[in-house]
Amino acid sequence: MGKERPVYFSDPDALVDFVIDRVGKNIILGMCLGLGKPNHFANAIFKKAKEDPGIKLKILTALSLEPPSWSSDLERRFLEPLVKRVWEGYVNLDYITAVRKNDLPPNVEVSEFFYKAGGFLNNEHMQQNYTSTNYTHASRDVRDNGMNVGGQLVAKKEINGRPMFSMSSNSDTALDAFGELRKQREEGRKVAAIGQINNNLPFMYGDAVVDPDLFDAVLEGPDFHFTLFGAPRESVNTTDYVIGLHASTLIKDGGTLQIGIGSLGDAIAYGLQVRHQQNEVYSNIIQDIGIIEKYGDVVYGVGGTTVFEKGLYGSTEMLVDAFLHLYKAGIMKRKVYDNIPLQRLVNEGRIKVRQKVTPEVVELLAGQSAIHAKLTRKDFHFLQEYGILKQELTYENGMIVNGKESFVPDLRDDNSKDRLFESCLGTELKEGFWMHAGFFLGPPDFYDVLNNMSEEERMQINMTSVLNTNQLYGNNPYSSEELKVLQRKDARFINAGLMVMLSGAVVSDGLEDLRVVSGVGGQYNFVAQAHALEDARGALMIRSTRAKGKDVSSNVVFNYGHTTVPRHLRDIIVTEYGIADLRGKNDKTVIANLLNVADSRFQEELLQRAKQSKKIPENYRIPDQFRNNYPERLESVIEGYKEKGFFPVFPFGTAFTDEEIVIGKSLREFKEKAADSKMALLSGIMTQMVSSIPESAKPYLERMQLEKPANNQERLMQKIVVLALKQAGQL
Repeated sequence: MGKERPVYFSDPDALVDFVIDRVGKNIILGMCLGLGKPNHFANAIFKKAKEDPGIKLKILTALSLEPPSWSSDLERRFLEPLVKRVWEGYVNLDYITAVRKNDLPPNVEVSEFFYKAGGFLNNEHMQQNYTSTNYTHASRDVRDNGMNVGGQLVAKKEINGRPMFSMSSNSDTALDAFGELRKQREEGRKVAAIGQINNNLPFMYGDAVVDPDLFDAVLEGPDFHFTLFGAPRESVNTTDYVIGLHASTLIKDGGTLQIGIGSLGDAIAYGLQVRHQQNEVYSNIIQDIGIIEKYGDVVYGVGGTTVFEKGLYGSTEMLVDAFLHLYKAGIMKRKVYDNIPLQRLVNEGRIKVRQKVTPEVVELLAGQSAIHAKLTRKDFHFLQEYGILKQELTYENGMIVNGKESFVPDLRDDNSKDRLFESCLGTELKEGFWMHAGFFLGPPDFYDVLNNMSEEERMQINMTSVLNTNQLYGNNPYSSEELKVLQRKDARFINAGLMVMLSGAVVSDGLEDLRVVSGVGGQYNFVAQAHALEDARGALMIRSTRAKGKDVSSNVVFNYGHTTVPRHLRDIIVTEYGIADLRGKNDKTVIANLLNVADSRFQEELLQRAKQSKKIPENYRIPDQFRNNYPERLESVIEGYKEKGFFPVFPFGTAFTDEEIVIGKSLREFKEKAADSKMALLSGIMTQMVSSIPESAKPYLERMQLEKPANNQERLMQKIVVLALKQAGQL
């Protein structure tokens, strides 16, 4: 018999000593992506490795979170108050700080499979140690790399008189990785499963709830409840909004939705919100943009434009902040059940999700052989679990006990059936989920919403493994393939890419010089799943252009030296100019459809490349209705609605103040212009040096602590800020 698990520690250094005693000095530490890292434990083990060169530490993880830093005094003045306001109390991960400063000791290696977009483009260590993997393969690959220590941040709660843990923000890969550690422990291998309790972490339900004995040791104490990392919402511009509006027309009422984090995800959610809550306005907007005129066949064949009477269900790797806004708006309301016969009856409309429990519900389940005519103990507990029978009933010796009376629950006996139906039925179906998700990460108020939900509401979100959410094939401990097919009807998997080639192949995670921008993550999983499910579709959103200073390039390209999604999995591409339905189309049609959604400044050049390669007829001409793809046209449409209060910069709120929004945008544009022509900006600064400060600039200068410059350096920064504000049209 082994020792009782877990062992509790209040000292991170003592916990590290425990780990070394258990596994030795060759430590391969696996931690989940994003929020669920045990920061105090990670810092303690990194500190130990720095102090002891005899320790070999390899950290396998993804998306190590870090607050923004600054490289100049001007940046510091802008970022420092924001960092203090949003990230105060967050415990920085020392190993990623060392990576950022190129200060990792030689006995420590950090290998990640996903980065914040562009975060390590020029970091040799991270580029050389990047591991490319599908999200669903991450746990397997960590195992194959020899993980002998797992670290996880957990929430703790007493349930039915027993302390229980929740993997909370990161059931995604942690459930499988820690399950593997348990298996290896039982086989006699020296491993250590480590948890850290953080009371700020929402206690999430579903598959996330685990017994504490899954862990060998746990760090717990009042000093370890650090502030959760807040990921501020991104601003949403016209391009993103119009992409989101196009995508919102592809979503079918009564279907399934997956979206990702960032401005494009927020734009889709905003479009869906307007569609549901202000449908007449929504219809006018998409009409003015020309979506129905140009893409009506796709819209009405794939999605729709009506309100969401049936609602949507979410099956997604990431529970993004936007989903909670859709839930609040009454859109995320289609519930699914983790039971095949029950889900089949719900899909067929024979059992209504929000109907009261009736005798017919029991008889339908019996007709599906979900329960026996004479209810067994297992049948009884099943019916109780889903609210079909009252919770206060008990099952004893083959009989249902209801207070002082008891009877044999046999549906073939009229008397027994009458007693069951008259006094034992519950009120409405329970245990339904409007969301299955693998992980979450968001702004601070997102965590507040989760923490402030009632237990009943939180139980309607099943945090589970990505083996469940991200793929259809294969049965696993969380769900069967048959059940997933039933639940994920009319699924729409919508993600973002960087570039699309005229072949339909998409670039999302890297550059042709092999540098990694972010990572594949779960994108390929959802693309493949969209083809595996008969009634599903997958859409990849691509901004049609990108700019570097004055230079504008097309993101619809003839060809590119890196691929994330291969051409044979092409499906739907959405840009701000339209919807390109590519599934099952031949190459010339794919090229024609992609040219229709490209920026018109680049259409002819792309067309000529296609003609040179004999991939499209020599006499082909882009139709006139697709030759006005210019940003000015879209801006003119959206601007009219902005004046009516639609399309705010931050549709779901922001951590930035009004002054910070203006300053941040102005300085960013100033920096881009400086990259184009330093001489022109120098002339502007010189002019400002002899000009007075406009009264309207004072709130911005106060925010930057430059209203009263104390020296020449501060005077110069003051003039730069004023010039940036003027050039951005803010003064």
